[in-house]
Amino acid sequence: MKTDTVEIRVRYAETDQMGVAYNAHFFTYFEVARTEYLRKLGTAYRDLEEKGFYLVVVEAYCKYLGPARYDDVLEVTTWVDRLRPTRIDFGYSVRRKAGHAVAEGRVVLACLNQSRRPQALPRDITSVVEVTKRSQ
Repeated sequence: MKTDTVEIRVRYAETDQMGVAYNAHFFTYFEVARTEYLRKLGTAYRDLEEKGFYLVVVEAYCKYLGPARYDDVLEVTTWVDRLRPTRIDFGYSVRRKAGHAVAEGRVVLACLNQSRRPQALPRDITSVVEVTKRSQ
């Protein structure tokens, strides 16, 4: 699987006084999309943690291109931009279902063991991920 797209509806509680989705919520949208991406690959976060693999965010970036408003349906597309032995970089594109770009972003996850030390990503991930270079 090269990319995956999930739909997320902007909830009222996620908006500011002007009815625009507050910027920090985009990182939650990224997390929802990333979790579903991994689940569709056959790897749930819970399963990884039970095996002693912890994926932690070490870098996060979002470029805002336009407003997302209350009740907009957003399509969040996720892909793996880079895969390293102990890190995985995800890219994101967020569009209104109508097609207008809203944001693009990137999140880097590091793989840690139970002692919170870096460890190699599990084969559950590295054997099925396809790196997809997309321009942001």
